[in-house]
Amino acid sequence: MQSVAATHDRTAFAALFGYFAPRVKAFLMRSGLSANMAEEVTQETMLAMWHKASYFDPSRAGVSTWIYAIARNQRIDRLRREQTHTIDRHLDPSDELEPPDSGEDIALVAERDEQVRTALAALSSEQATIVHLSFFADKPHAEIARELGIPLGTVKSRIRLALNRLRSLLGDET
Repeated sequence: MQSVAATHDRTAFAALFGYFAPRVKAFLMRSGLSANMAEEVTQETMLAMWHKASYFDPSRAGVSTWIYAIARNQRIDRLRREQTHTIDRHLDPSDELEPPDSGEDIALVAERDEQVRTALAALSSEQATIVHLSFFADKPHAEIARELGIPLGTVKSRIRLALNRLRSLLGDET
C-alpha cells in the first residue's frame, strides 16, 4: 500500500485490485446489494482506494481493514443516494401541505404537555432519571446501566415500572 501511495504505482494497484475486488464484491453482496450494484460499488471503492492511498496509515489499521471500511462507506453512500432518488420520484407535485393547526389543536397539545410534565414529576427520582436518559437523551439501556452503575435488569425494570406509572397517571389504557 505504501508503494501505491508514494508513487501511484499502477502495478501495485493492479495487484491490490486483483486481490481485493472479488472479495469486496462478495462482502457487498453479503451485505444485501445486488450483483450489479455490488460491482459498481466495488469499482467506486477501488477508485477511492487509489485516490486516498496517501491517507492510509498502517499504524492505525491493516490494508484489508482500510479497504473494507471504504467499501462499507461507499455502500452506505450509494444506499442513501438511491433512497433519496426513490423518495424524489414518489413525490406528487400536487401534494398540498397540511393546514396549520387550529387554536383548539394547539390548546389540546399544550394541555397534554402539561399533563405529561406533571406525571413525570410524580415519578420517583430513580425512575425519572432513567426515563429522561432513555427517552429524552435517547441512550440505550446498556449505556444507562453503565452510567448509573446499576445492573441492566434494574434499568429495564425501572423503565417498565415508570411507563406503567405514567400510563396510570395519564389515564392511558395502551
